Amino acid sequence: MEPGREYMQEKTAPPSLNAHSSEVNDMTFQAIKTSMMKFVKDEDGLTIVEYAVGGGLITLGVVAAFILLGGAVDANIRDLCGAVSSRGAAPTPC
Repeated sequence: MEPGREYMQEKTAPPSLNAHSSEVNDMTFQAIKTSMMKFVKDEDGLTIVEYAVGGGLITLGVVAAFILLGGAVDANIRDLCGAVSSRGAAPTPC
């Protein structure tokens, strides 16, 4: 085997990097931990979610109002159509 190629056989990093790998892993873990804590404490995303939920509830309310109003308007139109057709000579379809 060639000198300096031992690490390729074992599939590990060269000895010069092995000494610092634990420090790099600790720094990487610390950076990930810091960014996760920053994300958890960030309230901007929560505000957006609150607006989305509020907008969804308002939309549901508007849809329900239109459905109820549409049913009431339909009933009134059918009543008017029935009243007009019963007084006239020829019944008209509603």
